[in-house]
Amino acid sequence: MIINTGNRTDIPAFYSRWFYNRIEEGNVLVRNPYHPQQVTRYLLNPSLVDCIAFCTKNPEPMLSGLARLAEYHQYWAVTITPYGKDIEPYVPEAGRVMDAFCQLSERLGSRCVSWRYDPVFLTEKYDQEFHVKAFEHLAAQLAGYTDHCVISFLDLYEKTKRNFPEGKVVAKEDRLALGKAFIEIAARYDMVVRPCAEGEELADLGADCSGCQTKEILERAVGLPLRVPKTSQTRESCSCILGSDIGAYNTCGHGCSYCYANYDRETVEANMRRHDPLSPFLVGDFMDGDIVKAAKQESWIDLQISFDSMWR
Repeated sequence: MIINTGNRTDIPAFYSRWFYNRIEEGNVLVRNPYHPQQVTRYLLNPSLVDCIAFCTKNPEPMLSGLARLAEYHQYWAVTITPYGKDIEPYVPEAGRVMDAFCQLSERLGSRCVSWRYDPVFLTEKYDQEFHVKAFEHLAAQLAGYTDHCVISFLDLYEKTKRNFPEGKVVAKEDRLALGKAFIEIAARYDMVVRPCAEGEELADLGADCSGCQTKEILERAVGLPLRVPKTSQTRESCSCILGSDIGAYNTCGHGCSYCYANYDRETVEANMRRHDPLSPFLVGDFMDGDIVKAAKQESWIDLQISFDSMWR
């Protein structure tokens, strides 16, 4: 199975100590975000967990302890964007994140790291010209450290509409123009562009529209074939494996204007104060009425298939 850490919050950036404690303890407890007293216990056992997938804007806090994950396969999706503090007030500057990205690539291999340039949106300040220049600069710095870049255009979730009222849907003509420019730039640096949940719109321009955390991509990171249950794919709009997330909403401290996972800054700060790195829960601890159930876990590695044949 795959353990995901980043669909609800940024664990590497803010909760690395807690995460490494969970690795040492060998388990983690996760509240259902819609039914909080329904709790799932995941065993963090490398015989069951085929890969840990991280999604982060800052992997640096995890680097010093990375050897503690030596028994686990890993896949890292690192978002590196050129926005200023007006949009991403608490995200480290891009050069620092790129340095951490390159260290990850050197230690784990380029197939285990993914550069995300998303979400893409347009304003008077962040116009098409800005994005093209910024994408070229970042691609040049990351060349050789990954073979692809994941892009997506701004989605107006309800939380995004409230927290980012100036955000607008990117028009089709702008998506095509930016997509074409990104694809051409990426190709110059031996990268492929993979749109995230954007359909087939950019396929004719040379994008790989098959998904950004698919079975095939995770197989490249693991180095072995996987038998992935259909129930692990949680969104109709993509083929990615996104289930079994151990994070919690309203806990990410980056404060990005476009965030879909945070209600508001006050809620996030209150939850972060309730965080205990020694607790099995990311936020708080046991509550009266909790119903704890063990997750159904099994390895998806298919040892009956020759992985060499999958690369022919």
